[in-house]
Amino acid sequence: MPKNGYIVGLDIGTKKVAAIIGEITEDKKIETIGIGTSESRGLRKGVVVNLDATVNAIKKAQEEAELMAGVEIESAFIGISGAHIKSFNSRGVIAVSGRNREITHEDIKRVVAQSKAVSIPPDREIIHVIPQEFVVDEQDGIKDPLGMSGIKLEVNVHIVTSALTSVQNLRTCIERAGIEIEDVFLNQIAAATSTLTPDEQELGVGLIDIGGGTTEVAIFERGSLWYTSIVPLGGDNFTNDIAVGLRTPIPEAEKIKKKFGCVASPLVDEEETIEVPAVGRGRKPRVLSRQILADIIQPRAEEIFRLIDNDIKRMGYEKSLNSGVVLTGGTAMLDGLEEVAEEIFDLPIRRGDPSGVGGLVDRVNTPDYATTVGLILYGFNKLEEKGITKDRKKGLWIKVKNWLKEA
Repeated sequence: MPKNGYIVGLDIGTKKVAAIIGEITEDKKIETIGIGTSESRGLRKGVVVNLDATVNAIKKAQEEAELMAGVEIESAFIGISGAHIKSFNSRGVIAVSGRNREITHEDIKRVVAQSKAVSIPPDREIIHVIPQEFVVDEQDGIKDPLGMSGIKLEVNVHIVTSALTSVQNLRTCIERAGIEIEDVFLNQIAAATSTLTPDEQELGVGLIDIGGGTTEVAIFERGSLWYTSIVPLGGDNFTNDIAVGLRTPIPEAEKIKKKFGCVASPLVDEEETIEVPAVGRGRKPRVLSRQILADIIQPRAEEIFRLIDNDIKRMGYEKSLNSGVVLTGGTAMLDGLEEVAEEIFDLPIRRGDPSGVGGLVDRVNTPDYATTVGLILYGFNKLEEKGITKDRKKGLWIKVKNWLKEA
């Protein structure tokens, strides 16, 4: 439990580390009071490849957020992503144990536990078991069966697993930075918490979070998570394409991408030009048409979206996207990305700006903070579910009795 009364989200990505400190108000709203970011050099495609570099990046973001908020970060909710994440759906079935066949908390725990009694390789661990729906005596679509009468109880769940060593290395880095881990959440779940509306999740919606090293996908329907996947391509691939295509250093290619990048050629003015630094000493920068830049990176955007579209159709979820698709992540800020996605998916597309928090809204209201803001929101929801609240006098988090849930 957060010991100092503040809730912290820590997103450790391939391109950057972001930390946000939130304070819970008396009316149970979150006010962001501190934000810290740093360049991430120790990860590749979401996996730690350099412990010291990752620890330093975490500390830098941590110190910046602490300085802004005027408080110390003791613990945080952590986001996890990367190509090592794998997920699948499972089903559990039990007989209701009570004398009067009334479903209790114990029955719900047993059926969820039975659903994850599947064969998992020894080098992997389960990080999420997310109930999708319960079925009582063949009646499906039940969100909460507590108190209902029945003979047989079933549950459909979405199970998310990760490589054991990848998670352990990430935990090691966070602990070396002096931060206690509250819990670890999948990035797609966190980003969805801050960007998707309840109506979208009920009708069916896709979330595409385009990070630096990977692109993460999630599909929600009937208010539940049904599908997640990882595409091993992201913003770094756009940057590399620019560096090769324009023959410019990678750091300069990154700057050009952020300032002038557009993935839809028709949106670019033919007369518009950009200055491109050359590789090597003594070579003068060149002035090129911005149209050339768009022609270089548009195929990469199309490739990523086509891979996702093909995967969704292969798994049979193309009819689940009734509300369209929401784009998040730093790369989602590229001009023209929504137009290209709309052409590939033939669905409504919007950019996912996070909401649900107050305070420094102007600083965090962009797609690249969707996961970090979502970590705070999702973490607070979990605290409330566990019956944890804030003691306003002491500024501490304490566990309170929840008679309904403990009955």
